[in-house]
Amino acid sequence: MKYASALILLAASPALAPAFAAEGELATLVAGEYRCELPGDALGPAGHRVATADFSITNASGYVSADGAGRYLLAGTMATFTSGPRKGERFRRVSANFLRQVKADGSDGDLRCVRGGANR
Repeated sequence: MKYASALILLAASPALAPAFAAEGELATLVAGEYRCELPGDALGPAGHRVATADFSITNASGYVSADGAGRYLLAGTMATFTSGPRKGERFRRVSANFLRQVKADGSDGDLRCVRGGANR
């Protein structure tokens, strides 16, 4: 009986729960080049390119940026860079080819990354 109680306590411990369990099913991003930009305005271009934020998804869980390579995890709609130069950055998958950066507080950031091109 005491072993069953210990197992229940361990299973209920948030510190031991997978960090991404609440985000949803594991998946992968579509491979290709993601070009990033900040929004423009009605008086100028629709977006302002941020080439330093660009990256490529190379395989099921790998990415490459100008600063090096790393891994990511896509759980539900949340993509989190888990290693490499962009470790800790998070993006919400809006559609198969469109990602929006997520701020530390969980709200949407302005940076958006589109696979295969960007507004010019």
